[in-house]
Amino acid sequence: MVPTTVVRGAVLGAVALSLLAVPAQAATPQPDAPAAPSDAPAAPSAPGAAAADRAPDTGTALPAPDTGTALPAPDTAGLAAVLRSVVAQGAPGAMARIEDHGRTYRAAQGVADRGTQRAISTDDRFRVGSITKTFSAVVLLQLVNEQRLALDEPVNRYLPGLLPDDRITVRQVLSHRSGLYDYTNDMFADSVAGFEAVRKKVFTYRQLVALSLRKPPTNAPGAAYSYSNTNFVVAGLLIEKLTGQPVQTAYRNRIIEPLGLDDTFYVHPDTAIPGRYARGYLTPDTAGAPLVDATTQTVSWAQSAGAVISSARDLDVFYSALLGGKLLPAARLAEMERFTKVDATTAYGLGLRRRDLSCGMSVYGHTGAVQGYYSYAFTTKDGGRSVTAVANTSNNGKVLSALAGTLESAFCGKPKSGAPKAGTE
Repeated sequence: MVPTTVVRGAVLGAVALSLLAVPAQAATPQPDAPAAPSDAPAAPSAPGAAAADRAPDTGTALPAPDTGTALPAPDTAGLAAVLRSVVAQGAPGAMARIEDHGRTYRAAQGVADRGTQRAISTDDRFRVGSITKTFSAVVLLQLVNEQRLALDEPVNRYLPGLLPDDRITVRQVLSHRSGLYDYTNDMFADSVAGFEAVRKKVFTYRQLVALSLRKPPTNAPGAAYSYSNTNFVVAGLLIEKLTGQPVQTAYRNRIIEPLGLDDTFYVHPDTAIPGRYARGYLTPDTAGAPLVDATTQTVSWAQSAGAVISSARDLDVFYSALLGGKLLPAARLAEMERFTKVDATTAYGLGLRRRDLSCGMSVYGHTGAVQGYYSYAFTTKDGGRSVTAVANTSNNGKVLSALAGTLESAFCGKPKSGAPKAGTE
């Protein structure tokens, strides 16, 4: 039998299966333990300042839809249904956690460990994949604010000779408009064989960049959006060059410790997830083939593009703090939020995604995919309501699509008649 988390409580007790709202006073959801808590370019005389005659390349700034209506209550029954759908599509387990102005809602379905059949929990740690990119972007924008880096300067100014094109700027790297080829396209052309080839391998950043440069660019610098992990490997090199510290130290000193993110780690090149965690299972390319336990790995193929470990609680705190202005001053956050349209429902800023939901609301965060784990972590414009949702499998498009339904349930409330049901996209 697949374990579920069952609702208990006066108000939410009617919700069947896989939802837990923690009461503070009988029926009021309770917060988790509390966490610790100028557009002008940098002056030309400062290290890393932009040249006076360089016009900023801001991309296409897209306004977010604004419904002008109050945020509806989370659809807790819909959230539970979405997670059941995710498991039905092939994930061993799935969970979601909503933090809503101090109220916490938790939902879980399925197992964290197929061997022991332990039920998955929102307390479990997991590999966050590309959500790491927002961590890297935050550090670099803090360095911009310290006038140690300029977004519209060439990467090669800070890392001489790294890239073959001096026109590629820091901004283009952080917005996936550099044209740098994504080396992971080749690395994981065969999902399982590719993963096993790198599971225990340790790369340097420059080795990963060299893999990218074997292929021609996808476009001229700044000409188009093209998602590439190479960009955030370059971001890691910039962080280490400008801070004189490993990425791990920069994350810890600038984000993890100030926000009290006790479940968040960057352990590369170690292969283990500390503490309590959900095991991750890679879905093979061949239909019907058994899932591959991908929990133990270096994630060295990703590093500053995808190697952070965290929890649902910590990611809720992180994105709430970011959009709430606790990590960056307003001018730098505004730079992060200069979005380029990706498709009908998504846009990309600087290490930050915007997703436009069916109810007209826009939410901000990132998605994550790493062998064994899919994740969504998004928050409202003011950081007041956040959700993190995780499935402990990957390479399964049906699971990924179904998991996106958690955003609709968390932010749009119960669907109106004729609206798309949660779990569809």
